Amino acid sequence: MLVSAKEMLNKAREGKYAVGQFNINNLEWTKAVLLTAQENNSPVILGVSEGAGKYMGGYKTIVGMVNGMIEELNITVPVALHLDHGSYEGALKVIEAGFSSVMFDGSHYSIDENIEKTKEIIKITEEKGLSLEAEVGSIGGEEDGVVGAGEIADAAECKLIADLGVTMLAAGIGNIHGKYPENWKGLDFTALAAIKNATGDVPLVLHGGTGIPEDMIKEAISLGVAKINVNTECQLSFAEGVRKYIEAGKDLQGKGFDPRKLLAPGFEAIKATVKEKMELFGSVNQA
Repeated sequence: MLVSAKEMLNKAREGKYAVGQFNINNLEWTKAVLLTAQENNSPVILGVSEGAGKYMGGYKTIVGMVNGMIEELNITVPVALHLDHGSYEGALKVIEAGFSSVMFDGSHYSIDENIEKTKEIIKITEEKGLSLEAEVGSIGGEEDGVVGAGEIADAAECKLIADLGVTMLAAGIGNIHGKYPENWKGLDFTALAAIKNATGDVPLVLHGGTGIPEDMIKEAISLGVAKINVNTECQLSFAEGVRKYIEAGKDLQGKGFDPRKLLAPGFEAIKATVKEKMELFGSVNQA
């Protein structure tokens, strides 16, 4: 059964580890993440962007697939199904479809409008027992058409949003979506410490988890980050696994063209990436 992310993130914040949000893009992705979470006794958050939602046939399709897999694969660890970088309209749609967690990304609005819209979503999520993530200071890079310049969030603005009663808060600290450029300056830990001091016990979220060095990940967790999002790294490992299979000519041998065989190396590559991240984040055996 799907659960809110609230309890798993509060436990993570108190225990000084982070829960991974792994974005899903199809059946292989979903199955790989769920099985790896179960094998490592780790709580997990399945992230779905609005673009991935359309690609997979709509939010109700995704809810049906995830709930079906949880039952059929005997997944007993806590699983939250979460909208990633949701618009106001997208947030309402996933709530109706049966998601257990929502991100409303109002970072591109003025702080006043971000507050007003976040308040409206909070009313609904609280009534239904769902977790809610809000964002202050847009995350750099691009994810499914959502572009952010990589702002450093203002701690006072973070406090205004946190005080509304959100479950978790994403705050820009120099992190970006996608691959990090060679001249990337790294995470701004002075800003993160200020945000932590301003927001108290609200679990913080680090977007753009792909490519951040291990020591920075661990320092971010020590400063209140309880949720780390990974998407690009799984995409890269999936693509590499499938590419090697095809380049080796295995798709031309026997029934190697069968999608169950063709996509299997990508599936295994995702599992390996997710396991590696769960170990780094410290969520293994925390279910």
